[in-house]
Amino acid sequence: MHVALISPKGPLYRHRGGIFRKSLRYQPLTLTTLAALAPGELGIRFTLIDEGIEEIPADLQADLIGMTVITGTAPRSYHLAQQFRARGIKVVLGGPHVTLMPDEAAAHADAICVGYAEKTWPELLRDHARGALKPRYTQAADFALDELVIPQRHLLDRRRFITQAVFEATRSCAHPCEFCTAPAAWGRKQFQKPVEHVVADIRSVGARRNIFIDLNLISDRDYARRLFTALIPLRIRWFGLVTALIGTDPGLMALMAESGCSGVLIGFESVSGKSLGGIRKGFNRPDHFARLIADLHRHKISIFGCFVFGLDEDTPDVFEATARFVIDHGIDLPRFAISTPFPGTPLYHRLEAAGRILTRDWELYDGQHVVFQPQNMSAETLLRGHEWAWKEVYSRWNIARRLMTSRVQLPVSLMANAGYRYYANHLHTHYNCDWIIGQRERPEAA
Repeated sequence: MHVALISPKGPLYRHRGGIFRKSLRYQPLTLTTLAALAPGELGIRFTLIDEGIEEIPADLQADLIGMTVITGTAPRSYHLAQQFRARGIKVVLGGPHVTLMPDEAAAHADAICVGYAEKTWPELLRDHARGALKPRYTQAADFALDELVIPQRHLLDRRRFITQAVFEATRSCAHPCEFCTAPAAWGRKQFQKPVEHVVADIRSVGARRNIFIDLNLISDRDYARRLFTALIPLRIRWFGLVTALIGTDPGLMALMAESGCSGVLIGFESVSGKSLGGIRKGFNRPDHFARLIADLHRHKISIFGCFVFGLDEDTPDVFEATARFVIDHGIDLPRFAISTPFPGTPLYHRLEAAGRILTRDWELYDGQHVVFQPQNMSAETLLRGHEWAWKEVYSRWNIARRLMTSRVQLPVSLMANAGYRYYANHLHTHYNCDWIIGQRERPEAA
């Protein structure tokens, strides 16, 4: 049996005409993990295609095609599914958007996987092999990440990515942030792999520098301590995601540094406490941010800081206030997004009830388009302010100011900032919101 697994392209990562170049892209885990989960007795031959770096062959043949779908790639996924099914190929859809919008996705596929696929994907493959594919496979209530799975990373060309040393120890997060798809799709229970399984996966790759893609490595601090302690003997360097709450636990921060942490992504989201309270992220304390940044830098940990514009309490002065904060405190690699009400989230339901959703063209739901009516500014003000903030913090002068304040891993930080400077100065060519400025409604998603 031949199975093709596809990650459809979106506007952010595209090998032709996209913003990010190869040097900023790491190998994704979803497809290689799905290949590893296949029952051995079926003898499946896999073809993996990441459409962000390569074209889908026009003559692609397979017994079954599986696609992983996020909201921004849903229209592309549905279009591809239609083409494949017209040729008599069975199509399975899964991923976050499918879990959030299962009935919509089911209309475009022969089968869908709702939730995490560790248990359902092998069942689906066995059913397909015996000609008994069911229309829907749903994550069981007793789901757990208790089996050792080593992703089949060799099935994607490692030369096309900056690294294939990408890992996960946990899934989902305990916090109820209004905008986040994780609690809406999978609940607030964090699923955890046995620490020894994580270590085995890292050893199987044997890389010096590694990336964790967990949504929040410190959601369960006891687990985080066990994981960080187990990483120390490996003598690796790693980058991962944590919340600002790491600043409230100096011991855990020190252990994180000792385990080899060289950088963290933190969703600061806003420099306004009132705005943070409005999105159920009140545990972020802007009055503690400066100390947190200084403490992380003292541990030689660089900071990828994320901020969101368009929150209900935001006024037009938010762009300058945020940019000044980022520059003055030396955030190594800042990133800005436009608040996006992903379908199925509490934010989406609230804005929908208020009649503030401007389009349901899912391709625009990428964190860089305005898809709803802001509360205290026009859609055009939000768009232009967002673009201004990117250009401001990534001007040559402000890159220098930030990195001289940080002084952490300067060669690597300079390279990353150069890449994001390119991104900042090309937003207008890749994220065109003229449709909304001209009050022209884009077609809605199928």
